Amino acid sequence: MLPVLLGVLLLALAYAASFTLHHAPQRSWIWKVALAVGEYGVWFVPLALGLGAIAGVATDGATRVVLLGLSAGATAGLLRPVASAARIGARLPAALRAAFGASAVAPAPAFSLARLFLHAAPPRAARETHVFARPEGVELSLDFYRARGAGADGAPCLVVVHGGGWDGGDREQIPEWNHRWAARGCAVAAVSYRLAPRFVWPAQRDDVRAALAWLKAHARALGIDAGRFVLLGRSAGGQIATAVAYGTRDPAIRGVISFYAPQDMEFAWGVSREDDALNSANLMRQYLGGPPDTTERRARYADASAQAMIGPATPPTLLLHGAPDTLVWHRHSERLAAALQAAGVPHHFLSLPWATHAFDFNPDGPGGQLTDCAVGSFLRATVGAG
Repeated sequence: MLPVLLGVLLLALAYAASFTLHHAPQRSWIWKVALAVGEYGVWFVPLALGLGAIAGVATDGATRVVLLGLSAGATAGLLRPVASAARIGARLPAALRAAFGASAVAPAPAFSLARLFLHAAPPRAARETHVFARPEGVELSLDFYRARGAGADGAPCLVVVHGGGWDGGDREQIPEWNHRWAARGCAVAAVSYRLAPRFVWPAQRDDVRAALAWLKAHARALGIDAGRFVLLGRSAGGQIATAVAYGTRDPAIRGVISFYAPQDMEFAWGVSREDDALNSANLMRQYLGGPPDTTERRARYADASAQAMIGPATPPTLLLHGAPDTLVWHRHSERLAAALQAAGVPHHFLSLPWATHAFDFNPDGPGGQLTDCAVGSFLRATVGAG
């Protein structure tokens, strides 16, 4: 009975750990297992080793060989994010300085093994909720986190656009990051926007623009500099953030940060499927009013595509994406990075070989630490805080 139990546990652990090496299956929940082993996997290593030790004592022959092999495989998979993060982190500060200039100085080492286990919570920033617009009877609010130690000229402001497939999500996603950035001198405005399918693009663009206009109008009261904004978006919010930043051509938008997002909407439609983890084809239809099969909708797809709007005024861009992301194909960020490179736009593409969607969920995990370094360096280079 014990060998069977050990086999089941080790097989399950090894299977989960394998998601640091390849895409998780197209299921609505398994990607969350991939997130857990990618960003918290080091905590499961004692379990893998402990089960292996029990197998080594309690079994023999071929059974022992198989169980010890599963233990070793699970341990290797669970440690892969740590090894990859250490390797990437060693060269990340220099790469960021090469992309954005000497002022892109990381606020701390890019990766620390100790930080996986020992980390202090940052000071909590004061948070205020404000209504910034009421389009078509929908009340839109933002959560504003005041910057610590803002000077007389006001602090820069990071505008955060949430994910959720364009038809869900809210501005309260991963608030831990908002407190961290505010503690380092950059105010944060986490904004709401109208959701599909009731509202199609460009409603979401207009809502983010309305939030920017409100922040500028109230800059003095909020203690921010109306000329120093950076947009940051995750997943669906990353698409909105880059499309707004590239299409608005507002010199106050000093940069844009996009996490695991589609950037060319016709390309995204071409690779969307009904049977994937998100039913992405349906999300696209909801968000853009249907497939790009009419002149009107093709124009709407282009208007929502940052990749179609690259030009001399395109702001510096930071892209972050996990290679085995199950929900949004890594190729989306690859293509935008190549287009920015061709156009000579300052940018950096942080590609994480083990990470899946939402890898920044744990700010002190392997993906979270590299995110911290990259975003902090980018904010220092573009708006002088972070």
